[in-house]
Amino acid sequence: MTVVIGFEGSANKIGIGIIRDGEVLSNPRRTYITPPGQGFLPSETARHHRAVILTVLQEALEQAGLKPADVDCVAYTKGPGMGAPLVTVALVARTVAQLWGKPLLGVNHCIGHIEMGRLITHADNPTVLYVSGGNTQVIAYSERRYRIFGETIDIAVGNCLDRFARVIKISNDPSPGYNIEQMAKKGSQYVELPYTVKGMDVSFSGILSYIEEAAHKMLESGQCTAEDLCFSLQETLFSMLVEITERAMAHCGSQEVLIVGGVGCNLRLQEMMGVMCKERGAKLFATDERFCIDNGAMIAQAGWEMFRSGHVTELPDSWITQRYRTDEVEVTWRD
Repeated sequence: MTVVIGFEGSANKIGIGIIRDGEVLSNPRRTYITPPGQGFLPSETARHHRAVILTVLQEALEQAGLKPADVDCVAYTKGPGMGAPLVTVALVARTVAQLWGKPLLGVNHCIGHIEMGRLITHADNPTVLYVSGGNTQVIAYSERRYRIFGETIDIAVGNCLDRFARVIKISNDPSPGYNIEQMAKKGSQYVELPYTVKGMDVSFSGILSYIEEAAHKMLESGQCTAEDLCFSLQETLFSMLVEITERAMAHCGSQEVLIVGGVGCNLRLQEMMGVMCKERGAKLFATDERFCIDNGAMIAQAGWEMFRSGHVTELPDSWITQRYRTDEVEVTWRD
């Protein structure tokens, strides 16, 4: 039995999870929440993580019913992500690995999402749509790499939603994206927004600029409601994502789609992707907020796969990389 503990803290979530041979033993998490209209700054986010990380570590061990001696490997998020929070978590993981006398392993955050999705859904070889606050990519596995077929050329879809939430002062508790999703369910009027797909890539900055400028004018004049804007933004963004995912499926001859990342637990996105998959005779795989949103267990699962195939990160190499591409990692644990 191989037991791996995973430390995740690349953005405003701090999570520590423990995996034992495909079984999630524990997965506690804390979220740094700011007032409506505000984002989260790297330094303040790192301060939050420092304040709670040892409590979360204790929770993870207690929930799993394990002692440090039972752990075989310590995995942490190497990147991509925000610099200060990444450094905070990496320092704790390095310290824990040395105190416990365990090997250390730096994990790519995106691959953590993919491996967790594969574990939970049992998807075999899916086309992956990875959508979160910091990343938007369409990915497929080929020849020992997770290849990026399409991605955002500016901001991530989650960042677009979060920044729109700030414009109309939507609460950040539990997350702006979740609150937009709930408001969108009450929207009925579709407001036309820019739709920007460029081959296999997407662009969201133009949509954001347009809606940021138009939102208050439209709301004040009574042209539409805030719920209508949430509905329209979701429909436009998600249509673009479905389009590039379908294009990648056609290119790869794939009959499976796996949605991962924080935005992946949006039920409207899952519904729209499900319609496309049904029309193609394909299968859709998705998870709920326990595993879609950043969590420690996903780092533990990717670490488990990597550790079992011979990967270890030596202490002098255990830095962080804010821009750590998904396709930089050699995937030695798949065929």
